[in-house]
Amino acid sequence: MSTKLKLILWLWLYQVLHDVAGGSGPDPATDASSLSDANLMFEFLLSGVEINQDNNVFLLDEELASMRKGREFLSRINDDIPLSPRTMQAMVQTMKIDQKTTLNVDKFERLVLCMVYSALQARVQPSQEERQAWSGVLLQLGNITTHELRGSFLYNYS
Repeated sequence: MSTKLKLILWLWLYQVLHDVAGGSGPDPATDASSLSDANLMFEFLLSGVEINQDNNVFLLDEELASMRKGREFLSRINDDIPLSPRTMQAMVQTMKIDQKTTLNVDKFERLVLCMVYSALQARVQPSQEERQAWSGVLLQLGNITTHELRGSFLYNYS
C-alpha cells in the first residue's frame, strides 16, 4: 500500500469512526475507545501487513502481532473476512441488498477490513485477471461504504 493511500485511509477512518461512534450525542468514553481502536488499527496497517500462502493476513511487526489487540485484529480479518473473490463478491451482494440497516461501528469496521484485504489481494495476485477480480470487489466495497456513510451522516445530522 502506498504511503499516500495509507495516510488518506488513516485520516478517513479516523474521522469516520469518530463521527459514527458519536451517534446521536457525544459520549467521551465511546469516542475515546473508538479513537483508540482506530489508532491501533492504523498502527497495525502502517507497520506492514502481508498475505501468506494460505491467504491469511499477518503483521510484519512481531511485537504488535503478539499484543492482545493485534491478535484480535488478525482474528477478525482472517476469520470474519471472505478469502476468495467469489465469496467476497457474495458478501458484497448481501450488503447491497441489506443497505437499509443502520451503519454501526462493527459493520463499518468489517467494510474497512474487507477493503484492506481486497487491496492487499489485488496487489499480490500474479495474473491480471485475478488482480482485476480483486480490484472490482474493492471498487464495489468502496461504493457500498460511500453509500453507507452518506446515509449514516444524513441520519445522524438531520
